[in-house]
Amino acid sequence: MNKNVDLLKKVNIEKLVKEGDKVYETVKSRYESKYNGWYLAIEPESGKVFLGKTGDVATRKAEKAHPEKVFYLVKIGFTSVETIARSYLQ
Repeated sequence: MNKNVDLLKKVNIEKLVKEGDKVYETVKSRYESKYNGWYLAIEPESGKVFLGKTGDVATRKAEKAHPEKVFYLVKIGFTSVETIARSYLQ
């Protein structure tokens, strides 16, 4: 089975979202003015964040540092609803 699928099966998604959002709220002021529209992959347990111009870049950086973790991905300056809506429109 795919490694990522195995990781997802072990994760409490509600907890990941809650804790990831909590970390984002504490760091977003550092990123919003300069990196609006970029992405942060957040590892909630450590509180580490990984910046990328795309979600893929941010996630790859996070995976390199934490290969056995699942990340909370956020588009800087956007709500999750805006991010999801934009992904469907593109």
